[in-house]
Parts: sequence; structure tokens; C-alpha cells
Amino acid sequence: MLELLFCSMLTIFPDYLYRRFAQGKRIGKEITLFSVWFELRWGIIACLMLTIGLITVIFYNHPSTTNATAFFRTVPILPETNGRVAEVYVGLTGEVKQGSPIFRLDSSAQEAAAESAKRKIAETDAALIVARTDVLAAEAKIQEARSAHQQAVDELATKQEIYRRNPGAVAVRDIEKLEVAVQGRQSTIDGATAAKQTVEAQISTLLPAQKASAQAALAQAEVDLAKTVIRAGVSGRVEQFTLRVGDIVNPFMRPAGVLIPEGAGRGRLQAGFGQIEAQIMKVGMVAEATCASKPWTVIPMVVTDVQDFIAAGQLRSGEQLIEAQQVVRPGTMLVYLEPLYEGGFDGVTPGSSCIANAYTSNHDLIESGNVGTVKGFVLHAVDAVGLVHAMILRIQALVFPIQTLVLGGH
Repeated sequence: MLELLFCSMLTIFPDYLYRRFAQGKRIGKEITLFSVWFELRWGIIACLMLTIGLITVIFYNHPSTTNATAFFRTVPILPETNGRVAEVYVGLTGEVKQGSPIFRLDSSAQEAAAESAKRKIAETDAALIVARTDVLAAEAKIQEARSAHQQAVDELATKQEIYRRNPGAVAVRDIEKLEVAVQGRQSTIDGATAAKQTVEAQISTLLPAQKASAQAALAQAEVDLAKTVIRAGVSGRVEQFTLRVGDIVNPFMRPAGVLIPEGAGRGRLQAGFGQIEAQIMKVGMVAEATCASKPWTVIPMVVTDVQDFIAAGQLRSGEQLIEAQQVVRPGTMLVYLEPLYEGGFDGVTPGSSCIANAYTSNHDLIESGNVGTVKGFVLHAVDAVGLVHAMILRIQALVFPIQTLVLGGH
């Protein structure tokens, strides 16, 4: 409407003034609806063409969108295992700090596993004490076997000496028995020594390994026990947390709730501009926005990032070929806007719907002197018509609450 009024001032209105005051024609007499069209047809057509051209210039060089939202990230509250809720530490909504507990699952199985691992460690420590006692007993048996062996060796040597001096004084059978006894006593020594080595191996290798396994089992049980207490991974706010004692929580099928990180959705606006404006949208462009949660306020902003991909064109690997006509709606270019001044986004509720304008500026190019007079004038005109879009945005900011509350019937 503003563009049409502006263009009519250059075409229809001067023509009307000439015919009314210069030619003396009167409204309702010489100036009728038919005569207006017949006599002003060239001005009307020129006005419409100028209007269309002006709207094209404005919307192309100073893009606008109603698809602007202060998106915010949410973190699902999920345990690492299934379980039944035993205790809840937060209410329906509330602030939580990083690491603070949110709820606890039933931990009877994990506590039993931890207690079993502790008992296994105590059992291994007791086995070490018993094994050290067995070492002393094995050493005593070795000493006993050596004494018996030495006694048999001495007796054999005595019998052999007597037999050497007087063969008839000692029977050969007795000497043979003593030789067998000496071998038996040596075997007893070897057996006692092997038993001692076995006990020493248990002390140095087997029992420490069993204790280490028990300690590892205890550590695993304590980790599983710690997992039953679900804590906040980041500082933020819990909203609509309806979990209660006795509920079953499944990390794959039933999350416990949602945690909104601190500062999420504050200080940044995401806007979707048309694809035709891809060559216009640049980082550093000045922009303005007005949001439903902060009415009657125009927020100065600046473009900080432009996404290089359009989300509507994404695809995932599957068993079917992609059909292009399935993309019914053309996607938009995602542009990130941030307040130009500190605190400019205060009061805007995360998730709020906004209207955003971006403005092209050719001032630096014109001042550089690298453009001619005609082109410089055109660029000046392009920058100047951005005022129309700024006026439209302010009218929208003014009318939006009235349209929503009064005309919308809310």
C-alpha cells in the first residue's frame, strides 16, 4: 500500500491536479469513474508498473521474513539403564545446577553387587592370611622331611661302612631298604618343597589376581550404583517434569523429562529467508526484528552467520530412490541474527515468533569511488527504499498486538 501511494504521487496525482485545476474539470461532471480511467489510463498503468518494480527492489535488496524464531536447545533427561523411580529430587519445574541430582532409580541390585564384591575382597584377604600360614606349615614339613632324610642317609652310611669292614655283619637286604628309604625321604622333601612353591605362587600371583578382579567388580558395581542417580549434565531449568516415584523409565522409549540449558534461546534469532535472496544475504548486514513476546519494540540486529545449506534438500540413505517432487515446499535460507547492542534481546522469550528485516547497504561501495554516477545514484536509491521496509516493520510491530488481541478474538 505504501509503495502504491508513493508511485501514485509520481503518476496519477499530478495528472489529476492538471486536469482539475489547469483544465478546470469538475469531480462528478467531467471527472467521472469512466473518464478517470480513460484519461488517466497511462498514469494508472505506469503507477502499477512502478509499484511492482519498487516492491521487487525493496523485497529483493531488503529481504523480510515472518519465519523468525528464537530457537532453543533441549536436553532429554535419560538414565543409562532401565529402572523404577525410587526418589525424585525436583518438582514440576525448577532451576538445577550442573551435577545436581534430579531423580534416583531403585538400586537394590547394584547395592547387592557392590556388597558381593566387597565380600569377595575380604575373602581374598583372608585367603592371603591363610596362605601365609600354609607357607610356614610347608616350611616345617620341609624341615621335617630333611631331618628324616638326613637320618636315613646317616643310617645308610653307617650300614655301608660296617658292611665294607665286615660283610657278614650287615645283611644286604637292610642296606637296600635304607637306600629305598633315602629315596623316599628325598621325594618327601621334593613334595614339601613343591607344596610350599604352590602356596607362594598363590600368594604372589593367584590371590592378588583374584583380589584385583574383586576390586574391579566392586568398581563396576559402584559405577552402576552411581548411574542410578541421574544428575543434570548442564546447568539449566527443568520444565514439565511429571516423573514420580514408581514410574518405569526406559532410555530408548520413555525419557524422564526435558532440561533446558541455561541461556538457551537467549541472545540469538534464527530466521528463514527466501532462496531468491541467497545472493543478498551477507554476514554483517544490519537487520531489525520485532517479536510477539516483546510487542511494540523493534530490536536492532546484525547478521552473524548464513547457513550454506537449505534443509529442505537433505536426504538420508535408504532403500528407496529420492523423488524430487516429494519436496512440496521450497526451503528457506537459515540466517542467524544477534542484537546489535548488548541487552537488546532481553525480554524476548525463547521460542518466540518474530518478524525480521535485513537491509542492504551500498554506502562503502559508493564511497569507494569505483562506481559511476548513474550506478551510484541507483545504489543510493536502493539503500533509500529500505526506509519503506523499516516503516512497514514498525507498522507491523504497532498493529500486531491489536490484531492478535482484538481482531484475532483472543
